[in-house]
Formats: sequence, C-alpha cells, structure tokens
Amino acid sequence: MTESTQLQANGETSNGNQSRSTAAISAPTLPRRSLSELQTISTRLSRQIIEMTTRAKSGHPSSSLSMIDIATCLYFGGIMRHDPQQPTWPERDRFILSKGHAAPALYAALAEAGYFNPAMLATLRQIGSPVEGHPNMRRLPGVEASTGSLGQGLSVGLGHALAARIDSYHYRVYVLIGDGESDEGQIWEAAMAAAKYRVDNLTAILDFNAYQQTGPVVQVMPALEPIVDKWQAFGWHVTEIDGHNLEEIMRALQTVKTITDQPQMIIAHTLKGKGLSPFEKGNTRKHGEPLTPEEAAVAFTELEEMRTWAQYAPDDSNVPPQHE
Repeated sequence: MTESTQLQANGETSNGNQSRSTAAISAPTLPRRSLSELQTISTRLSRQIIEMTTRAKSGHPSSSLSMIDIATCLYFGGIMRHDPQQPTWPERDRFILSKGHAAPALYAALAEAGYFNPAMLATLRQIGSPVEGHPNMRRLPGVEASTGSLGQGLSVGLGHALAARIDSYHYRVYVLIGDGESDEGQIWEAAMAAAKYRVDNLTAILDFNAYQQTGPVVQVMPALEPIVDKWQAFGWHVTEIDGHNLEEIMRALQTVKTITDQPQMIIAHTLKGKGLSPFEKGNTRKHGEPLTPEEAAVAFTELEEMRTWAQYAPDDSNVPPQHE
C-alpha cells in the first residue's frame, strides 16, 4: 500500500488533515448477524490467526484465539458503529487492543471487515510489512492505538472517551486488556480515573485466559483475585461471562450500553486455543509460540469439528435488542 493510498484509507489528505468527507459521513447501517453466522466468522478468523502465525513462525496465536469470539461480536454483531471506507469518521466507536501481542486477532477482524486486503495477512511480521508484530496505528487503517507496552491501553481508551465528552460526540470506546497485563499499575490508575469522571462510554473487556508469558496468572501474581470485587471496588459496573459463548458475549455488549454514570468491565473467562489440542501442551498453553505446520493441520481439523457446536444453533431469541 503506497503512502498516498494509506492516507486515503485513513480519511486524511496529503498534508495530514482530515478530509471533509470523513467528517460529514452519516452513521453506517450495521448488519445484525445470527449467532451461527458469528460462529462461522469466528472460525474463519481463528483459522487465519493460525495460518499467519505458522507462516511467520512467530507471534502469539493462543493469546489471539482467546479473544477472537469477543472481537467477532464487536465487529460483526452490530455492536460497534464503524465504517471501513471511512476509518477516521469522528463518530465511530473505537476498539483498542491493549494486549497488543494479540495483534493477529485484530488484523484478521479488520481484514474481514474490509479495512485492508486480507492477502496482507500473509505478510505478518515480515520486514517492511504494515502487518507488524504489534498494532501500529500509523500503518494500518482501523488500528486505533499503537500498543504492545502492556498496561497502557486503558489509559488511551479513557482519553478517547473523555474526548467524546469534550467534542460532544456519542461514540463508545471498547478496550480489551489481558489478565497478565492487569499486573501493571497503570491499569488501576486508569480504572480510578474513569470511575471518578463517570465515563459511561468506556467499556473494558478483560480476556481472562488464566496464563501469561511465564506461567499461570494465579502463580505469577496471586493477588489479582478476587477480580470481580476489585473492579467493583474501583467503581465500575462489572459483568462476568463465558468469553467463548457468543450469546453471553452479545448480551453483555448490549447491556453495557444501558449503563449510565459508570464505566463498565466485562470479565470474559476464556481459554487460549479453546478446544484445539496443540495448545494444550506446556504450562502456558503456548503463549507466544506459533504452531508447526503439522500442529496447524490438526488445529484446522478440530476447528471444523467445533463449528457445528449445538450451542451456536441459529436461535437468537434470547439475545436482547440493540440499545444505542
């Protein structure tokens, strides 16, 4: 992608100013897909995560897979207002991936949504590729923050949320953080500030997959629990869900839109590489370790088997309507 093409994709002119067409765009119509359709998308994105990290022989596939159902609901469940044709539309909802090492999940979702050509996924971590090991907002449309230094994303999201108040915009900010990342003090500084200013257009999602780089979270920093009590004590509205159950994810993401005067935390219990046997090896579920081609072939077969799970039958009667 050339520099001029990249600028156009980001809704900017050659001198760095936002184009008038971006500022004037109206809200896009968001399709509301069934749970079975969302599961099909999640399976496809999961396959892409494994393919790109295996090809690169580098990256964090397990950390990406633990959040992929959440990302699928945000981008394709009619939750976030966004427009791939106008990535810098001022009224867009923002998604910030604080645990930036899970970039393959974000890249797969953005490519699926149409922010850039999916063929670029094959260039993950190659020299010169904008599909870097961690998200770089200067190089790819749809990336809202350059992340990778853990603990910073929630503060960035809080800044976006407060800016909406100042600018009289009505967008919502979603920040996905990790459980290992929650060892960082800056997470809790942002939590205090968000509650103080009653930033109710800020939703944090904790990908609680129980493992971080050096081992189980409960061993590395046992005091992280009781996690629900902690976030409630900091003044947040807290919901606890199964982070791989699409119905629960959708319900939680729709419910947070009804909460006023409080930031919201969704604690999503997940597994790195859920249901895929190659990720069950070792004591970190392959944190930061790509699959071999042989392991990837096994994972692909198991993905197809899981795609027919009964819990994702096309029954959306229990999913509440959208609240804007």
